[in-house]
Amino acid sequence: MKQLAMEELNKITEAIIGAAIEVHRNLGPGLLESAYRECLRYELVERGYDAPKEVPLPLLYKGIKLDCGYRMDLLVNDAVIVEVKSVDALGPIHQAQLLSYLKIFGGKIGLLLNFNVKYLTHGGIKRLAN
Repeated sequence: MKQLAMEELNKITEAIIGAAIEVHRNLGPGLLESAYRECLRYELVERGYDAPKEVPLPLLYKGIKLDCGYRMDLLVNDAVIVEVKSVDALGPIHQAQLLSYLKIFGGKIGLLLNFNVKYLTHGGIKRLAN
């Protein structure tokens, strides 16, 4: 994980949101999360960002690394976690998942994106900080 200044993190999250809006404009709601994740990753890579998908997130428990099967949907520039959803509405459990990932990863900023909305900017984007 890179330790970046908040200004750089803000720049990355703005780029992610712009890419997500582009994906939503082209696809609209109603598809599987995996489709949105792949298209968002494509948009980010095209814009010059490193954005590996399904990044393993081991849990450190009593000094031992355990592979519990946690995977971050996207990890942009080794600094911003992106969790992609396609649900009726984002709920507390989705926010708790991202906050837990931020804590385990040691990251500062994460984005929760729900593509199953009419307009992504109306309730489809949550920016969370650790």
